[in-house]
Amino acid sequence: MNSVPHIALDQWRALIAVVDAGGYAQAAVRLHKSQSAVTYAVQKIESVLGVEVFGIQGRKAVLTGTGQMLYRRALALVAEAADLEQMARKLSAGWEPEIGLAVEILFPPPVLLSCLARFGQEAPRTRVEVIESVLGGTGEALLTGRADLAVTPHVPPGFLGQPLMRQRLLAVAHPDHPLHARGRTLTERDLRAHRHLVVRETSSTRSSRSQSVEVDQRWTFSSLFMSIAAAVAGHGFAWYPEALIVAHLAEGRLKALPLDGAERRFVEMYMVLADPDGAGPGVLRLADIIRETVAGADIP
Repeated sequence: MNSVPHIALDQWRALIAVVDAGGYAQAAVRLHKSQSAVTYAVQKIESVLGVEVFGIQGRKAVLTGTGQMLYRRALALVAEAADLEQMARKLSAGWEPEIGLAVEILFPPPVLLSCLARFGQEAPRTRVEVIESVLGGTGEALLTGRADLAVTPHVPPGFLGQPLMRQRLLAVAHPDHPLHARGRTLTERDLRAHRHLVVRETSSTRSSRSQSVEVDQRWTFSSLFMSIAAAVAGHGFAWYPEALIVAHLAEGRLKALPLDGAERRFVEMYMVLADPDGAGPGVLRLADIIRETVAGADIP
């Protein structure tokens, strides 16, 4: 059986361009080729396969049923070829020139900076774009290709996540906040009467998970540190990673709310590679450094 393809990738690209651009002339402009070259490429597909890709309806050429199938498969073929070329370039160049790292804001900044410093010593010529994300924003960075690597509490569908760490959150407010003046264990009804401080989800479609308590009053920030600053100033309550508020707790600027054990919450964090098979040596090394640093860190 002869498995050598008789149709070149450029010919499949021509077919895709004709469909996407809406005609041969428009496709020729998009591909920077002559219209006759684009027409020949599509005709070559039809003659080699013995099929009709386009039919005429009125004065307009439209895809036949076979043409629609070929168009869908051509999209997948060209995309796969582009991925293969990108992977080959990464492997031949050694360390990648740039890595996208999406990190949930719950991840301790000192640990992140320690990881970046160590990676920077080993790969000084590799740029790292850190994408600070909240909830669905991390998954969106993976799905859109912005992130090669992610640390997230929510592994998006289609990806595999390796357990990395367990992050502890603590419900707090300023010691002079009215919630602390009740002098008893608080209930959810008590919380509803006061302002909840939250951080806006960074994905394009906001999830209801970002609203952990149903309250009438809520301030939403783009920065976790602004939210903490608001709590320190006495403007509301919130759950924060204990690693980020240790100093505020020790110096009396924040105080844990008495919620009968419910003041502590735990969030599992996962390491996710966007493309485990095609990950370059830089991505794999950065993932190893993050795992090693987390394992050796003293995180509350």
